[in-house]
Amino acid sequence: MDQRIINLYDRFTHGGMSRREFFDRLTQLAGSAAAATALLPLLQNDYAQAAIVPPDDARLVTERVSYDSAKGKINGYLARAKDKAKRPVVLVIHENRGLNPHLEDIARRLALEGFLAYAVDLLSLVGGTPASEDAARELHPKMNQEDAVVALVSAVSFLKSHPESTGKVGAVGFCFGGLMINRLAASSPELDAGVAYYGRQVPAAQVPNIKAALLLHYAEKDDPVNAGIAAYEAALKENKKKYTIYIYPGTQHAFNNDTGAARYNKEAADLAWGRTLAFFKEHLGAPPKAA
Repeated sequence: MDQRIINLYDRFTHGGMSRREFFDRLTQLAGSAAAATALLPLLQNDYAQAAIVPPDDARLVTERVSYDSAKGKINGYLARAKDKAKRPVVLVIHENRGLNPHLEDIARRLALEGFLAYAVDLLSLVGGTPASEDAARELHPKMNQEDAVVALVSAVSFLKSHPESTGKVGAVGFCFGGLMINRLAASSPELDAGVAYYGRQVPAAQVPNIKAALLLHYAEKDDPVNAGIAAYEAALKENKKKYTIYIYPGTQHAFNNDTGAARYNKEAADLAWGRTLAFFKEHLGAPPKAA
């Protein structure tokens, strides 16, 4: 797909323009309103494709679980194998659309690998994730990011003490969630491992606070995010932090999201996911697989 169209959609989804302005410009790039309308399904996430692991998978137990933070009660989606064995935990942090079916499916994928997986809904801070993706995206900027960091620090403490937890807690986040991984790592000494997918970085002054090992996945064609890599890596090196960076050739921002046809890159997504699982097993301990 034309890179200009993808860049336009990014500006729209990150709050840079109204829906009317977006569609008008998309029409100009596509050549007609009919062509623009045909392009929309390719740009938008198709959550009907989300269930790589069905919600009713017989190997898993899933439930809605909330926890208390200094910013109020935070909701989320917990997935784990049916047995009560203690497991390392992975906190899943969403993009700028709140907790949606794709992120719940990510949690189930992790649960099948043997982890206790918790997909958090940070939009709980502003009333919870709406059913409509557009409404969720419009609500997201109303959420205070500082409050979100506080809520995530509480999530790590909650999950570390969960009765089915081994006490080892990692976190994975995508886009906005990738930024939150970096911010959480700089804010929570309890976090053991963090995996950020195409997430913006924290300032160098915050890097000394990081205790967790980090795995940082970036798309090649993602200039706004990638502009901060060099300074971040320099600070990580200077402070002797444990980290690994991968940049995936030919990929776009959100290349891992298999519900978005325009940017999903299966080869890169599969490689990054395999590295993510190996990283968690190395730093959190290998969990018992779901039967």
